[in-house]
Amino acid sequence: MNKKNLTETDIRTKFITPAICGPKGAGWDLMTQVREEAYFTKGRVIVRGKTVQRGEAKKADYLLYYKPNLPIAVVEAKDNNHAVGAGMQQALEYAEILDVPFAYSSNGDAFLEHDRTATGGTVTREIPLDRFPSPEELWSRYCKAKGLTPKQVEVATQNYYDDGSQKSPRYYQLVAINRTVEAIAKGVNRILLVMATGTGKTYTAFQIIWRLWKAGTKKRILFLVDRNILADQTKTNDFKPFGKAMTKITNRTVDKAFEVYLCLYQAVTGTEEDRNIYKQFSPDFFDLVVVDECHRGSAADDAAWRQVLEYFSSATQIGLTATPKETKEVSNIEYFGEPIYTYSLRQGIADGFLAPYKVIRIGLDKDLDGWRPEEGQTDKYGELIEDREYNDRDFDRNLVLEKRTELVAEKITEFLKATNRFDKTIVFCENIDHAERMRQALVNANPDLAAANNKYVMRITGDNHEGKAQLDNFIDPEEPYPVIACTSRLMSTGVDAQTCHLIVLDRRINSMTEFKQIIGRGTRINEDYGKFFFTIMDFRRATALFADPAFDGDPVQVYEPGPNDPPVPPEDQPATPPNETDPPLAPWPGVGEDDDPDPPKRYVVNDVPVSVAVQRVQYLDEHGKLITESLDDYTRRTVRKQFASLDDFLNTWTRAGRKHAVVEELAKQGVFFDELAEQAGAGFDPFDLVCHVAFDRPPLTRRERADNVKKRDLFGKYEGKARAVLDALLDKYADSGLASMESLEILKVDPLRTFGTPIEIVNLFGGKPAYLAAVHELETAIYQ
Repeated sequence: MNKKNLTETDIRTKFITPAICGPKGAGWDLMTQVREEAYFTKGRVIVRGKTVQRGEAKKADYLLYYKPNLPIAVVEAKDNNHAVGAGMQQALEYAEILDVPFAYSSNGDAFLEHDRTATGGTVTREIPLDRFPSPEELWSRYCKAKGLTPKQVEVATQNYYDDGSQKSPRYYQLVAINRTVEAIAKGVNRILLVMATGTGKTYTAFQIIWRLWKAGTKKRILFLVDRNILADQTKTNDFKPFGKAMTKITNRTVDKAFEVYLCLYQAVTGTEEDRNIYKQFSPDFFDLVVVDECHRGSAADDAAWRQVLEYFSSATQIGLTATPKETKEVSNIEYFGEPIYTYSLRQGIADGFLAPYKVIRIGLDKDLDGWRPEEGQTDKYGELIEDREYNDRDFDRNLVLEKRTELVAEKITEFLKATNRFDKTIVFCENIDHAERMRQALVNANPDLAAANNKYVMRITGDNHEGKAQLDNFIDPEEPYPVIACTSRLMSTGVDAQTCHLIVLDRRINSMTEFKQIIGRGTRINEDYGKFFFTIMDFRRATALFADPAFDGDPVQVYEPGPNDPPVPPEDQPATPPNETDPPLAPWPGVGEDDDPDPPKRYVVNDVPVSVAVQRVQYLDEHGKLITESLDDYTRRTVRKQFASLDDFLNTWTRAGRKHAVVEELAKQGVFFDELAEQAGAGFDPFDLVCHVAFDRPPLTRRERADNVKKRDLFGKYEGKARAVLDALLDKYADSGLASMESLEILKVDPLRTFGTPIEIVNLFGGKPAYLAAVHELETAIYQ
C-alpha cells in the first residue's frame, strides 16, 4: 500500500485511529474518550439583505477526553503528502480555543506533540506512531504541571450532571466550568466569570455548583439573582436536579434545612429591618455564594448587598456577568479579581451561538437641530414653555413633542409591516410616562391588530401590574401576544426573549454596561422559530457606543434612511410585504426605572412637526469601524481580498475541478449571490456577478452563454444520445445554473432521465471519468 495515494480519511482510518484506540494502540476508549470530526462551533450566521446562511463551523479531527466533559488533547490529521507537523498550527489554534493542554499532528507516519503545559525543557517532540500517550499518562503530566494534589484531582474530575438526554455543555461552557472547579479545588475563593448574554450563564453555574456539591467540597450554596422570574426559571429548569435539597427564600422567612438556596437581591437589600434577614444565617453557613448579574451592585462598595457578600466572606464567591463594570467608583475586578474566563459577544457571534444584528439609524430633525419655543408659547395644557434651546437630552424628560412620538411609532410600524407584524419587539423609552405615550401611539399606528387583540401592544414597566403579568407570555416563543412591549428599564436585563426580532432605542444610553444588557435581549438564536438575527432601530444615536473600545460585537449592517426612505434597508424589502412581581432594580445605586427620583416639570407640545432628516447606509468592517458601502461595495471588497485581480480569479475558476466550490467558498465569506442576482436582474450566474461587481466587466446571462456554446458546435465529436445529454445539460445550466450541472443528481430529473439511469447515461460517454471530462469541457466552453 502506497501511503501517498491515500486520502486524509484513509490515513485516519488505517493509521491514526488504530494508534490511539486500536487493540495495539494507546488505550483510549473509542466510545467514551474519542470524538472524531468533533464540531465545537456552529458557524457564524451571515446576513446579507434577506438571505441568511451559516459560515463554516470549526471541527477538530480528533478530540480526546480523560473523562466525559474533560477534554485533554486535540489531534489534527493530514494526508501522507504532508509533513508530520503540517497540522500543528491548526491543532494549536483549536487547543487554545478549547483550553486543552496537548496538541498533536500526524500524517500517518508519526505524531508531533506540543505540550502547552510545559514552561521549560521539551515543548515539542516527535513520537513514533505506536507510542501515542495513554489517557493516564497525559492526565498525570497535566496534574504534575498544574501542581494538583490527589484531593484536588478528586474535585477537579467530579462528574458532570447527566440527565441521559445526551445534552452536553458547549465548548466555552466547558472551559468556564472546568477552570472554575479546578481553581476552587486549589483554594481560590473569589472568581469572576464573564459570559455574554445568551451564552448560558445559569446552566454553566448549575454544572459548577453540581460538581462541587457532589464532590462534598461545597455543601451549602446561596445563588443570588435579580429578578423573580429568573429565580423561578432557575428552580424549575437548570437547577431542577437539586430537587428537594433546594429552596427559594420567600416571604422573608428562612428554613435552614436545605442545601441550595435561591434568593432575590431584593430579599436581602430592602429596608434596614429587612436587610437583617441574611443575619438569620451564621456568617459561615454558606460554603459557596454565586452572584448572577454581579455588575448590578456587588462591585460597589456602598451597595446594600455588598454587605451580604462581606457577611459571608468566608464562603467561596463566584460573580457571573455579561458586562463587568469598571469605573472609578465601581469595580468587579477589585472585588472578584481578574476574570478566570471571558466569552464575549464578539466570540459568540463569530462561533454562531449568538445572533448578529443589523442597525437602522433614524435621525429626526428636532433631535439633530434642537427646538426653541416662540416667545410666549404655551404647551397643550396652557403652561408657558421656558424659553431655551431644547435638544435630545430634553425630549420625553423636560419636553414632550407628541408628533415626535407619533413619528417613531410610525417608523416602527412601517418596519414591521415590511418584515413581519408579529415579530416580538421591545421599545426602550426614556421613562414610564414615555412608555405609556409610546404604547398609545403604537396602538393608533396599528388599529387593526390592536382591535383584534388588546395585548398586541403593551406597556411592561415596574409600576404596571397588568403589563408585568404578561412578561412571561412576551418571552414565551409559543405565545403570540404581547407582540410589542414598551418599557423603560424593567426589561433591560434578565429577560430571555429568544424570539425578539426588533429592539427599538428611543432613549439616551450613556452606560456601556446598560447598552450591552439591552443589546443582549435580542442575541439569542432560536432556529425552530426562524430567529437567526435581529434588528436594532436607533432614534437616539445610542449605537454610537459601537465605536467604544469597550464594545465587543459587530453589527452586520448600519442603515440610516432618509426622509422619504422606508425603514427597511432596500435589499431587505420583500417583493410583497409579507410573572414579574418585584420592583425593578436600579442599574446603579439610587436610580429607579423612571430615571428621575424627582422628575422635572414636563411640557407637552402637540403642534410641532417632526420629520426624518438622515440618510446613510453603513456597515462595520472586520476591524469594527463604520464604513459607508452598499451590498455591491461589500462584495467587491470581499472578492478582491481573496483575488488580487481579474486574472487571479479567472485562473482559479479555470483550474477548479468543481467550479461551484469557488462559489461556495465566497459564500462562506459573506458574498450572497442570490441578493446580488436580485439586484442585477434574473439570469446571471455567480461567475458573471463576480466579474461585473468586483471587476467592472459587463455580464452575460446564463442563456446568452448557453447560446454562444451552441453556436460553436462544441458537441460535434459526440453522437446520438451523448450529444443530446450535453444539449440537455446546457439547457439546465441556462435555467438553473452551475450547481445543478455539476451534480450527478441532475441525471435523475427530466429531461435527462429519459436517456436512461445515471449509470446508463455515464456509460454513453465510456464511463464516469469520460463523462466528468465532457462536463468539464462544457464548463470551459461556457466561460470561455
